[in-house]
Amino acid sequence: MSLPYNKKLIKTAKTLRKNMTPQEHLLWYNFLSHYPVRFQRQKTIGNYIIDFYCHRAKLAIEVDGTQHYTEEALSYDNARTNKLSEHGIHVIRILNIDVDKNFEGVCALIDNEVQNRL
Repeated sequence: MSLPYNKKLIKTAKTLRKNMTPQEHLLWYNFLSHYPVRFQRQKTIGNYIIDFYCHRAKLAIEVDGTQHYTEEALSYDNARTNKLSEHGIHVIRILNIDVDKNFEGVCALIDNEVQNRL
């Protein structure tokens, strides 16, 4: 079953794919693009663009920088997570610093989440 999406976000998602953050770039090219279970990057779901999404595991991965630490951003992220969970999607948030300082641990966390959800 396909998930709903806002067609107006497709152009923005394509732009984001071409302009990934360094941490998104590292995670995509050094792990997720070769992962045995398919991930998509900058996937539109509802009115949101998800950094990385695995349909088979119904797993969304968000790589968060410091802009997500404000009260307003935390509130938005929580509402977004709740909306995605209505579709059975589990969201994990990974901090940029964790990708930079503990890349192997981040990869192990993602692998564990995928395996648990399959």
